[in-house]
Amino acid sequence: MEIQTQQLEQEFDQAVFQNSFVEELRGEASGNKSPRQVPGYTYSRVEPTPVQDPHLLAWSDDLAAFLGVAKPAERGPAVAALAGNLVTQSMKPFAARYGGHQFGNWAGQLGDGRAISLGELTAVDGTNWEIQLKGAGPTPYSRRADGRAVLRSSLREFLCSEAMHYLGVPTTRALSLVGTGDTVVRDMFYNGNPQDEPGAIVARVAPTFIRFGNFQIMVATGELDNLRALADYVIRHHYPELGEPSPEVYLKWFDEICRRTAVMIAHWQSVGFVHGVMNTDNMSILGLTIDYGPYGWLEPYDPDWTPNTTDFGYRRYAFGQQPNVALWNLAQLGRALTPLVENPKELNAGLEVYAETLAKTQHAMMLKKLGLTSATAQDADQSLLEALPQALTDAEMDMTLFFRNLSHTAPALLTRPENEEALLRDLVEANSYAPPQSQGHGALLQWLARYAQRLRQETAGPEAIRESMLSANPKYVLRNYLAQKAIDAAATGDLSYLNTLMQVLKTPFAEQPEHEELAAKRPEWARHKPGCATLSCSS
Repeated sequence: MEIQTQQLEQEFDQAVFQNSFVEELRGEASGNKSPRQVPGYTYSRVEPTPVQDPHLLAWSDDLAAFLGVAKPAERGPAVAALAGNLVTQSMKPFAARYGGHQFGNWAGQLGDGRAISLGELTAVDGTNWEIQLKGAGPTPYSRRADGRAVLRSSLREFLCSEAMHYLGVPTTRALSLVGTGDTVVRDMFYNGNPQDEPGAIVARVAPTFIRFGNFQIMVATGELDNLRALADYVIRHHYPELGEPSPEVYLKWFDEICRRTAVMIAHWQSVGFVHGVMNTDNMSILGLTIDYGPYGWLEPYDPDWTPNTTDFGYRRYAFGQQPNVALWNLAQLGRALTPLVENPKELNAGLEVYAETLAKTQHAMMLKKLGLTSATAQDADQSLLEALPQALTDAEMDMTLFFRNLSHTAPALLTRPENEEALLRDLVEANSYAPPQSQGHGALLQWLARYAQRLRQETAGPEAIRESMLSANPKYVLRNYLAQKAIDAAATGDLSYLNTLMQVLKTPFAEQPEHEELAAKRPEWARHKPGCATLSCSS
């Protein structure tokens, strides 16, 4: 306890950083920030570019306590360090080099174009966590960009990183949101209408930010020594339970990456999260949700929906495509790892692990969301689950509200079976974006009648079913229109809405009746409003 107390009182600028990535892997230390190809290296040493007026906008208390870091004042040395204006003696800042497939096409060298890692902090449990500043200025990987981020995208990343954590979704975290006092020019929809926007920097936190693309670039340029060194580093630091690196361990490692990725995707599908830009350079080697850009949450249930305007032509990254895209991305990673194993075909077993894990995990999650636990009706349950997505789509159901309110309707179906028709009709009409008594409602009502019949086979009592369902079906998610309201207020200096959202999203499964308005359906004004319905890859 004494060690924890000392760490909790530690200011960020006084924290001692570890630097395993820099010290154990090959990097270049010229300090040259000019955009260029950097063959032969895993990273480039580069310091953040100072900003005009760094000031704290938001802070994650729980994460800070875990990292042993005290909340700083609005301005001061700690916030200067969180903005990149102050680089302490123990920090060894770097930008990682990686490549990737973007929208299915190989893009060559990419890398951290606006993210600079400071090093690793040791948390109160002894684990190490990398601290990365997103929006900290140009690096050799910035290409034609300025290395900066705007308040709009930074606030969205800060909020969603933490919201996903409290939902139980594997994710990177966010420690702080810092305003820079500078303006950044962005053309939000690439339509020739650039605007000055306030700048901001997010301090992102993860055990590592290594991606599939870190390995892909090594194979693409024939750097097999760097490929092996990076793989060995990841296994020793992040998969030590697999043993010392070897051809056999590389296979087990790929299996585990596939398993973790499947669990992450199952979580996404369970809560209706759409990442929006699942390029291989946005896939974490740890199976964490990484890079919160043009993400969104299903409101009307639609497997073809994507929030990313860049993807409107093909909808490659739409909600219903996410499981298949993750599999495709894993196959690309597998190809990058083939030089490490004796028989590359054995890597295919990892893809099978992914498919089996995803199917099993999704099935279990959906049954829990529906309050179904009995193992005596497996065939009927599978049929029921397979029919649900189309029924939800036809009825234009709000995914979050449907499952949350079903958690309350299900017990009533057991205690008041004579009211079944009215209960189900009320459920559908209250949570649909379609006009009352639309044709799609009928199909969902038929499905719900089947569900009610199946529910009555459960042996648990109504209240036990309710509590179980409530623990699986969040009431509050970070709908885009809520994030946009926080952005609009923060742009005027009002952080109260942002702070309220942060508190509510920390307990997304609790009722919190005083915040009922944050669990409402998307309002009509938000249907087509930029930032609420659609976004782009632009920061």
